[in-house]
Order: sequence, then structure tokens, then C-alpha cells
Amino acid sequence: MLVGNLLAVLSWTFFTAPIATRCRLTLYYQLERICGRKLVTAYSVANGVMFTVLAGAMVTVSATALGVHFNFSMPELTDTLPTGLGWVVAVLLTGALFSLTAAHGYRFLARFANIAAPWMVMCFVAFGVIGLHQMGLDSPGDFWEVASTAIWTGGAPQAGQVKFTFWHVMFFAWFCNMAWHIGMADLSVFRFAKKAWYGLASAAGMYIGHFMAWIAASTLYAVQLEQDPSNTAVLPGPLAYRACGLAGLVCVIVAGWTTANPTLYRAGLAFQSLVPRSSRYRVTLFTGLVASVCALFPIVPMRLLDFVALWAMILMPMGAVVFVDFWLLPRFGLRRDFAQVAGRSFNWAAGVAWLLSLVFCVTVIGLYGRDKLYFVSLPGWFVTALVYIGASKAMQKGSLASTCHV
Repeated sequence: MLVGNLLAVLSWTFFTAPIATRCRLTLYYQLERICGRKLVTAYSVANGVMFTVLAGAMVTVSATALGVHFNFSMPELTDTLPTGLGWVVAVLLTGALFSLTAAHGYRFLARFANIAAPWMVMCFVAFGVIGLHQMGLDSPGDFWEVASTAIWTGGAPQAGQVKFTFWHVMFFAWFCNMAWHIGMADLSVFRFAKKAWYGLASAAGMYIGHFMAWIAASTLYAVQLEQDPSNTAVLPGPLAYRACGLAGLVCVIVAGWTTANPTLYRAGLAFQSLVPRSSRYRVTLFTGLVASVCALFPIVPMRLLDFVALWAMILMPMGAVVFVDFWLLPRFGLRRDFAQVAGRSFNWAAGVAWLLSLVFCVTVIGLYGRDKLYFVSLPGWFVTALVYIGASKAMQKGSLASTCHV
């Protein structure tokens, strides 16, 4: 996780932020200049759907906190359908709250995150300290022994789950946000940054929100299994409540909230790009409603690892197209922003690169197994880059001055 999160931070800093601070465009407008309106429409639908489903998963996370207090049935790891009326009401109320917040826009989201983040960090620390103490850690010198013998003990995975190695964890920590950094979705956010090195600020999210919080969460899950080996439910609300009581429940709600908010904002931008004259506020509210309906069905949050890996695989190619178009095409004497310059609504070089990358990735997964889903996006990025360069050479004749200067 140390290595994987570092690679994620470097991806934001050296892939996303430099382009964002030079062009200062949303991802969708950047792609429209490169790929044309028709191809961007297909991408926007795919991206918006993925963002919406992820936001729904975060609504699910927060709703588990309400289940502790109101004592309604909550989903297990293998459930696919809503577990009762209490679950439905909790999810819809949580989703409505999240949607209203996201609809108020980027500045409101930033203020909310600035208020919530410091307190959440203290809760994450408390989860880890309390969990380690409950697992028998009495002094810092005992950490490694307790960690290796009582918490991360290895062994066979649960039925239907993939056995994780160092490489699985590293690549997941790196690629779980691939759609945002290498996939370039955060062009829409970093366009507000003054300097490209602001991409390093993502380290706060990676090492506090991912590294520290995930370790704390796994420690709490180890406590749950030690107390009741038959209780394999993966529910953030009960885990946090056993450690920190009411403060733990509030932390789960806010943690899901601060993840769902920017995700709904991005999804709203994706769908608004399909109808530019539509109200972003109304589009975001509607997107939040759809996300809330998705959250009712626990199949996505309970298979979240596979979902985000699939998301990265599907959307990564267009991030590669943006990177290659901005940095590499001029070096080959080719045009940037070809669709805009040539007045085309479909850049077939980008479309072919996207399609062939997906064919390559799906083929590798089919030949070598489902767990390759966590790794295949890395070679897929290079396949996209090579195909896009080759197809652009075949499509373009001559070169024009770039419309976005380095």
C-alpha cells in the first residue's frame, strides 16, 4: 500500500495536473476537442454511469451506520437485493442528502471537505489504535508480531474471493483511482489549481484516506472475526461503532459523504456534457437519485474491488489518448485536438485505440483468469498509446499548430 499509493500520487502529479493547469478544461471538453462530439458522447455515458454506481456504493457505506442505530437488517457479502424496508428508507434518505450537497457545486464541496477532513483523520487514528489494542498490542514494539500473527495472517480467502498477494494490493492501491488520474477525470478538478505540483496534495487522500483508513478498517475486521469467527459481514457501520461508538457512526456517514459528493459532481458533469444547455444542478440531483437506487442493491459495494478495476480498464484508454495527444503527437509532427481543428465529430484514431485496448484487456483476462483484472490496465495503457499514435499517423496529413500551448 505504501508503494501503490505513492504511484497514485505521482500519477496525479505528472499525468493529470500538468495538462489540467495548462489547458484548464474539463475532461469532457478536452476530449471533445480531441475525439469529436460523437465519441465523447459514448465516453460521457460510460463515465457517468460508472461515477453514478460508485457514488451509490458510498451511499451504501454511509447507510450501514444508520442500521446500527435503527437496528434494521443490512446486506451480507453475498447479498444482491435490498434486505428490507428499513434499508430502503435509510439508503434513499442518505442519497438525497448527498445529492443536495453535490448539486451545490465545486466550491461548496471543497468547503465541506475542509471542515470534515481533519475530524475524520482523528477517527481513523482512533479506529487503528483501538483495534490494535483489542488485538493484543500493548506496546509499539509488539506491532509486527501482532500484525503478522493476529491481523494479516494470510491463509485461504473466503469462498468466491481472490487470494491477494503483494502485487494485488499494490496495483489495487494504484489503480482503484485510475479513472481519476491516469484516466484524466480529475482534469475537471485540477483545472482550478494554480500550479501543477498541487497534484502532490493527493497524498493526503492516499495516505490518510486510503493507507491509514484501510489499515485501520482491516484491523477492526480482524477484531470482529476474533470475537465471532462466523461473523464475516463487511459492514463499516457496525465495525466503527464497536470501536468508537456514536463518533464511529458519524465518521462512517461523513467518510461516505465526502467520497460520494465529488463523485456525484463528476457524474453530473459527464451527463451535462451530453446536453450542455441543461442545468448542472438539476442534472446532479437526478444523477443522485439514480445513484441512490443503485445503492439499494448491495451487489456493487460488496464487489467494489472488481468494479473499480473494471472501471479503470474501461475508461483508462481515453486518459491515454489525452496524454498522447497533448505531449506526444506534436513530437511526431501530428496535430493536437484533431477533431476541433479538422471540424470532425468522430476521431476514428481515438475510437480504434479505445476499442483495441479493451479487446486486448478482455482477451488477457479470458486467457489468464479473473484476478488479472487488477493488472491488465497497465499494459492496456501502452496498447492504447501505440495504436493511437499509429492510427493518427494514418489519418492525418501534415501538421497544424497546436491550439493549447505547452
